[in-house]
Amino acid sequence: MKWLIALLIVVPALELALLIWAANNIGFFATVAMIITTGLVGAFLAKKQGLKAVGDIQKAMSNFQPPGDNLLNAGFVLVGGVMLLTPGFISDAVGFSLLFKPTQKLYKPLVHRFIQKRMKNTRVIVG
Repeated sequence: MKWLIALLIVVPALELALLIWAANNIGFFATVAMIITTGLVGAFLAKKQGLKAVGDIQKAMSNFQPPGDNLLNAGFVLVGGVMLLTPGFISDAVGFSLLFKPTQKLYKPLVHRFIQKRMKNTRVIVG
C-alpha cells in the first residue's frame, strides 16, 4: 500500500514535469496537439483491440476452453485504453505497451505472480 501512495504522488509529478518540459521545448500548442492525438489514436486502438479481445473470449468459451489468458489480455487493453485517455507522455507509453501482444508478454509474468501471491495469502471459496 505504501508503494501505491508513492506511485500516486510521483507519477503525476513526473507527468507534469515532462509536459512542462515539452511545452518549453517544442511549444505549448504542439504539446497539446500531441496529447490530443495520442488520446484519439489510443481510443481507436483500444476499441479495435478491445473488440478483438472480446471475440477471443467468446471463441474460447464456445470451444469450452477457460478464457483466463484472454481475460488477462482484455484487462490489459482496458487499462491501456484508460491510460491513453489520461493526458501525459508516461501514461501514454505504458498505455500503448499494454495494447499489443508482444509487450503484454512482458507484463503477464508480473500479473500472474501478483495473482498467485494474493491467492496464496487468502482463502478462495467457490460455490
